[in-house]
Amino acid sequence: MKKIIFICLILSLAAVMTGCTTDKPAILFNKYPITGKNIYDYSTSFPVGARIYYLVFMPKKIESRYLYIQIIKKDNDYGQFGYKLIQTYNIRLKDEEKNYYTDYFVLNEGGYYFMRVYSKDNPHKVFASAEFYVKK
Repeated sequence: MKKIIFICLILSLAAVMTGCTTDKPAILFNKYPITGKNIYDYSTSFPVGARIYYLVFMPKKIESRYLYIQIIKKDNDYGQFGYKLIQTYNIRLKDEEKNYYTDYFVLNEGGYYFMRVYSKDNPHKVFASAEFYVKK
């Protein structure tokens, strides 16, 4: 009886301790157009008026092929709990963009920003999120 309990305990501990983690969607920012050579040179601080290149990486293919992107500024000067919606994009992924999307945008105000990406498959859940700074 003790052997059976011991074996069950070992199996349950092995199942818990060796659990696999799945890849999660991510957003990378860069000062230069993102290529395979500079993908690891990401940055989170940019000057005002500069192009901010970004890459949305999706390890799993989304079914609807549509992304919603929001750029939000965090500042206490605004009445909406300190958040101001700066830009929004509705994007349809092309056939060659199964696992990624890359583009750029320009911000002309300094401050703390964050980007949120939603999928049309589940538009109420944040698909990926990242934060960055624009220096004055």
